[in-house]
Amino acid sequence: MITFLDLKKINDNYSSEIEKAVKRVLNSGWYINGQEKERFEENYAKFIGSDYSIGVANGLDALRIIIRAYIELGVFKKGDEIIVPANTFIASIIAITDNGLIPVLIDSDKDSLQIDENEIEKSISSKTRAIMVVHLYGQCSFTKKIIQLAKKFNLKIIEDNAQAHGCKFEGKVTGSIGDAAGHSFYPGKNLGAIGDAGAITTSDPELASTIRTLANYGSKIKYVSEYTGYNSRLDEIQAAVLDVKLKYLETEIEKRKKIADLYLKKITNTQIKLPLVNDWESHVFHLFPILVEKRDDLQSYLLENGIQTLIHYPIPPHKQTCYKEMNHLSFPITEEIHNKELSLPIGPEISLQEADFISDILNKWNQ
Repeated sequence: MITFLDLKKINDNYSSEIEKAVKRVLNSGWYINGQEKERFEENYAKFIGSDYSIGVANGLDALRIIIRAYIELGVFKKGDEIIVPANTFIASIIAITDNGLIPVLIDSDKDSLQIDENEIEKSISSKTRAIMVVHLYGQCSFTKKIIQLAKKFNLKIIEDNAQAHGCKFEGKVTGSIGDAAGHSFYPGKNLGAIGDAGAITTSDPELASTIRTLANYGSKIKYVSEYTGYNSRLDEIQAAVLDVKLKYLETEIEKRKKIADLYLKKITNTQIKLPLVNDWESHVFHLFPILVEKRDDLQSYLLENGIQTLIHYPIPPHKQTCYKEMNHLSFPITEEIHNKELSLPIGPEISLQEADFISDILNKWNQ
C-alpha cells in the first residue's frame, strides 16, 4: 500500500536528532516558554524573513490571535469585514467569526484554484479591514493585484500560511509579505511537529508584542493580565523537534517538486485535470490536487490498486452546518472544486518509482 503520507517514515530520517532534542528538553526540567522555543522562534523568523516569530499552540490560534491583536490595537472592531477565499480550510473562517468579525467570501479562480483576484474589489465595503490570503495546497496565492488593492483601500493583509512553509512570491517567502501570518505545524504539514503547534510571523513590533501577550493569558508580567488572553503556547518539545526538522525543510520541498514534476509529465488521462504551475518557486506542493468528475469512483479504483488518497475538502465552509447563515450562498467554482478534488500522495517519503506507478495506474483508469 502506498499511503497518502507516512509520518513515521519521514521522521525516521531524523530520528536520532529528534530523540536527542526531546531528551535534552526532558533533562532540562523546563517545558514551557524556555530556550528551545526562543531558539526555534529566532530560526523560523530568519527562514521566513520576518522580524518576529511567536510560537503558539496551533494554526487556528495563530490566525485567531492575529485578528484579536488588531482589535486590541484599535485597527479592527467587531462587525468589521475580512475578505477571505471561499475555497479554504474552515479554520480560516473560524478565526474571523470567533473574533466577531464578518468573513466576506470570494469565489475561486478556475485555473489556480486560489482566490479570484478579479472578484475582490467589488466586495470591498466601508467595513472591510483586511484581506486574508490563503496559500492553499502549498501554492502562493499572492498576486500583484491583491497587493495593489490592499494599498488602495488601506487594508491589512493576513496570510494563512498553514500549508505553504517555504513558498515564495517574487523572491520573498510567504509569511513575510503580508502584515502578519499564521502558520500551522500540524504533523502532516510540510514542516510538521509531533503534535499540535503553530506560529505567527510579523515585522510589526507593536503587533508582535500584543500577540505575545495575548497568547500568554494576556500577561507580560506573571499574574498581571492586560487582556483576557489565551493559553496558546508552543511547548519546548515541539519547538525542539521543529528546530531539527526546519534544517531539512528545503530538501523535502525539492523532493515534493520532483514528484509533482513527474506527475505533471506522466499523467495523461484526459479525464483528470492537473494543477496549474506557472512558477515553481511559488509552490511547495503540500498537496497535489487533481480534479475529476467521478472522484469517488477514482478514489475507490486507486485504493483497489494499493494507492491511498484524500479529499481536500469534501464540504466548503459556506455549506457547513456550523455556518447555517451562509448555506444559501453560492460560489460555483469553489463548489465544483470541493465536488471534484482528490489529493495524490506527494510526501517526501514517496519514491519516484512509486510516483511513476501511481501515474501509470491513473492513465489506465476508464480507458
